[in-house]
Amino acid sequence: MKLNTRAKKLRYETLAEKISDKINEGSLLPGDKLPSVRRLSVQEKLSVTTVLTAYELLEKNDFILAKPQSGYFVKKKREPMPEPKTYQLPAAASFVNIDNTVSEILSGVNQENIAPFGAALPSSELLPVNALNKITGELCRRSDNAPLKYESPSGSVKLRRQLSRYAADWGCHLTPHDFIITGGCTEALSLSLRIAVKPGGTVAVESPAYYGVLMIIAGLGLKTLELPTHPRDGAILSELEKHLKKGTIDACLLAPNFNNPLGSLMPDENKEKLYGLLKRYDKPLIEDDIYGDLYFTKSRPLTVKSFDKKGIVLLCSSFTKSIAPGYRIGYTSPGRYKEKLEKLKFMNTGSTNTMGQLIIAEYLSRGGYDRHLQKLRQLLFEQIQTAQELVNRYFPAGTRVSRPQGGLVLWLELSAGTNAFALYKRALKENISFIPGHIFSNTTNYRHCLRISCGALWSEKNRAAFAKLGDLAKEILK
Repeated sequence: MKLNTRAKKLRYETLAEKISDKINEGSLLPGDKLPSVRRLSVQEKLSVTTVLTAYELLEKNDFILAKPQSGYFVKKKREPMPEPKTYQLPAAASFVNIDNTVSEILSGVNQENIAPFGAALPSSELLPVNALNKITGELCRRSDNAPLKYESPSGSVKLRRQLSRYAADWGCHLTPHDFIITGGCTEALSLSLRIAVKPGGTVAVESPAYYGVLMIIAGLGLKTLELPTHPRDGAILSELEKHLKKGTIDACLLAPNFNNPLGSLMPDENKEKLYGLLKRYDKPLIEDDIYGDLYFTKSRPLTVKSFDKKGIVLLCSSFTKSIAPGYRIGYTSPGRYKEKLEKLKFMNTGSTNTMGQLIIAEYLSRGGYDRHLQKLRQLLFEQIQTAQELVNRYFPAGTRVSRPQGGLVLWLELSAGTNAFALYKRALKENISFIPGHIFSNTTNYRHCLRISCGALWSEKNRAAFAKLGDLAKEILK
């Protein structure tokens, strides 16, 4: 566990980090008593106030415990909570049955004055708002009125050039001509499915799967085949291979990098194996990489697209999770399906929001995106860590929680038989939102699960709301 402090540290933050490092390395053990505030102030040549503030920071981050009349002690570490289970699933494909509670849940998530654990979005405090506003003003003052003009169906050339430059980070060599700009990742996925799968066809997805994907599949009249999915390593390829051999799958729609809601990360060797399987059976992969840039690992994980030599991978992503959710700017690199997809894009929406494309293209070209991502990833990592600790502290014993290596959501699994939708309705009355697990599957496997968004900063108000949610979960179990 790391202490969350700023890059430019104040004296109390430096002291707190020094103590937390000793705890992490084992120099200070659980139960050890720390020096008194006055004694440590003398040792470190700091004011009593500085030492007291450092201790308060350590206590807030769950490193130490204050005992009245006794002093400060290193807190006993909790055992990490177990990860969610991997479920066996029906072997047959089925049409998606959209639960009639979906619209109710989504409307609740977007209400004002709600503790924001529902929508999987980073809060505006984490986004480059000032830089985007500055660029917007500059574009509005330009004399050519470019923001008022239609873009081509493929999208802004400037933005596609920037995407081709960043593609190297994904392990890909792609030119501007390889991209089509879309209205968010949702349109990219929808167009890809319409091109790659005939009506009535079967799409293999992870389980649990993002409910938005299931809704797109339902709207297109397609069937789903849910694949057992490991909470850390992603879809189990041996199960996929069985279905490919039987010829029961027409395409795959997977998120190998930090799938929503599990946050699983498929190892790169598994991605290469996945591509090899699909190439052997000549089946397309629609690769949802919307969270790919939000990694907590040392380097960006590769995309399956990076192994693609036949053009069977339709890579889809957007800037909604990293720059500006409301701009709705996404993209796809559809390989051998590009010509058909571009034509369908023109028939579907003509072109994508010109102003949003120009703003993001300009922002990327100025070189601030890498710095922004580095900061955003660190903040989201800290947000996830805090959420995991809060689950450990407040939720019922036996709760399982995911350990994502990227993204901004957690998947919680309560005791079997718990009704997460009933918990949702109780929580909403307390102005707390989350997404109950039953809408992430066409099966009944996840009715005791829930997805928590960690995109909003952990204010005291949000911490209190999360503690209340844990209490409600305990009450539901009684």
